[in-house]
Amino acid sequence: MGSGAWTAAGQRVVPTVRAAAPDDLDAIAAIERASFGDPWSRKSFGESLAHDFVRMSVVEDGAGMAGYSVVWISGDESELANFAIDPARRRTGLGTALLDVLLKETHDEGAQVMFLEVRSSNIAAQRLYASRGFHEVGRRAMYYKHPDEDALVLRRDLG
Repeated sequence: MGSGAWTAAGQRVVPTVRAAAPDDLDAIAAIERASFGDPWSRKSFGESLAHDFVRMSVVEDGAGMAGYSVVWISGDESELANFAIDPARRRTGLGTALLDVLLKETHDEGAQVMFLEVRSSNIAAQRLYASRGFHEVGRRAMYYKHPDEDALVLRRDLG
């Protein structure tokens, strides 16, 4: 699970990553609203839980849920469709811990490649993804709303 996570006070935290459950939807939606200008609805997350091609995970630290991921798997391809860490707990290693687990689990399910989109201005996320082997393979003009912005399409081989 990466190199571990840290609290703002510099204390080491052992994060826990687990499958998301219906009881997590309110916390997931709250992190989503705090993270994005054009957030997914709670209903969208709930509907995602019902699909067998969707893997939703959450990462927890000593203070509870800190973030989540949504991965779509189709054959040997996957897409990291949504990923966020509570803004107050970013830069603590929790995102790295969550990403490391979902990359391993997605590969274990047979996916050979993962794609994702990231805002062209989100340098912190781009650095996280680059640290785990993602590289840019394209750009989607004006993909994001609120504010309008291009998306970089990133890819990582999982094999």
